Amino acid sequence: MTKVLVVQHEDGAGPGLVGERLRASGLDPRVHHPWRGEELPVSLDGWSGLIVLGGSVNCEDDAAAPWLPRVRALIREAVDARVPVLGICLGGQLLAYALGGSVAVRAEGPELGTVPLRRLPAADGDPLFGALPEGAPAAQWHWDEIDRLPPGAVPLLTGDDCRHQAFRAGACAWGVQFHPEALTGTIAGWAAADAPRLRADGHDPDGAVSSVREAEPLLRAVWGTVADAWAEVVREDERVRVPLRVPVAGAAAGE
Repeated sequence: MTKVLVVQHEDGAGPGLVGERLRASGLDPRVHHPWRGEELPVSLDGWSGLIVLGGSVNCEDDAAAPWLPRVRALIREAVDARVPVLGICLGGQLLAYALGGSVAVRAEGPELGTVPLRRLPAADGDPLFGALPEGAPAAQWHWDEIDRLPPGAVPLLTGDDCRHQAFRAGACAWGVQFHPEALTGTIAGWAAADAPRLRADGHDPDGAVSSVREAEPLLRAVWGTVADAWAEVVREDERVRVPLRVPVAGAAAGE
């Protein structure tokens, strides 16, 4: 079965809907938990795709998350070797940062709940977002955001309050700022954990959860279809790619 490496950064932030749809598509997502002490692979040899999930750490905070240098090295290897990548929230920020972009704390405060997205011209014909409807809702939960895309990256989706909602880098690497994997249960868990600081700063975590609950049928349909499209990219890439890849120099030691 086609193996996909999934990097999960913390408890309660698993692959959710995306993992569900990949398994239904016949792929084998293998979730690694480096925050529990599990070692990440030295290279992507033998893997057909890479998904990097979200988390509360900053993409440069190697002290809090000492596995991040390895994740960034795997991302660069994947892009160089044309292994399909999907970076979600922190994962999208790591993709941008690893390839020369930058990430900053949002001056406006966190973006939470369901937010409509707008298509950019390059979304037309994109393997993942080509059929995405204008104004599709997306679940959001982030304090940081990509403020500069890496050289050569193609912006695909934007929003009123966050410029870089989705982009493509290289042939088959996509980063998204939102959470296509997250439905009501996941967002409710994050809201419960973050409620004290959110309320102290004047935010409404309960309203954010309600917006996701109301949109859940559409979220499931829209982002399930996008996950299916990414799975098809993985299958097609596996059919045409030479099986053996040479590990990136220095990947075993990080950066």
